[in-house]
Amino acid sequence: MKRIHSVLAGIAALALLSGCGPSAAQQRSDELVFAAVPSEESGTLQQDFQPVLDMLAKETGRKVVFQKATDYAAIIEGQRAGKIDIAKYGPFSYVLARKKGVRASAVAGQVEQRGGKPGYQSYAITRPDSGIRSLADFRGKKVCFVDPTSTSGYLYPKAALLSAGVNPDTGIHPVFAGGHDAAALAVAKGDCDAGFAYDTMVDRQLVDSGQLRPGQLNVLWRSEVIPGDPAAVSDDLDPALRQKISAALRDKANSEYLRSHGFCTGECRIGDVGGYGFAPVDDAFYDGVRRVCDVTGDRQCQ
Repeated sequence: MKRIHSVLAGIAALALLSGCGPSAAQQRSDELVFAAVPSEESGTLQQDFQPVLDMLAKETGRKVVFQKATDYAAIIEGQRAGKIDIAKYGPFSYVLARKKGVRASAVAGQVEQRGGKPGYQSYAITRPDSGIRSLADFRGKKVCFVDPTSTSGYLYPKAALLSAGVNPDTGIHPVFAGGHDAAALAVAKGDCDAGFAYDTMVDRQLVDSGQLRPGQLNVLWRSEVIPGDPAAVSDDLDPALRQKISAALRDKANSEYLRSHGFCTGECRIGDVGGYGFAPVDDAFYDGVRRVCDVTGDRQCQ
């Protein structure tokens, strides 16, 4: 998920595959691999998911091994090779994984709060003094995206720019920052004239961490609601085990259950996005992403 994506994706995939060990079919019978990509530079990703990992271990009777991946391309390749049993994707990367033949299905999506529908928005951001007031003004500017496989950091923004009459390939100077935090901070620092990042990163995470001041960035466009990040379980697992994992993610991978059953204390916000946890979804929930793929004609959707 860095600048030279085509090269690094291959390197990252190989790194992940070597790190995960033998394929799912060859793993010890007491082991499951759970993989995720951080939404920002984070050294605590496993800690962020530890309550869910511990709950899954108790529910399945298996050791749950956490794998921090460098990008979604690595997760796609790892799960396609049978080396990852449970993967937390972005919406676009999940759709892409299915299109590439990955035998895994979304069973739960991340939510911010209890009872919420899994979803979030992409923001187009600039500095208040930039003179940029609309997406049409992005023409000719240096624009920070997140990653070519990012839903809110690339795919939905690409569709929005096309609707505004701006060619995202030739009408701007695109930069892939590598993370939502990196894209937003690059705009704030003036390294990019404008950019895209998901809502919570701009509204809360970077402000709470002191990396942005309130009002430092101007939000001039908000996307429609994007389906929330899915957890996808391998279709090749034993059906009974797969059902047990799916039910646990849908019904128990949330701060309320995890706190009440001693898997965490305090606020107990799950994942590096810091939400309530997971809620039930299915594959059809991501058809909106597939429609945006049709609109953009993005080569990665093919």
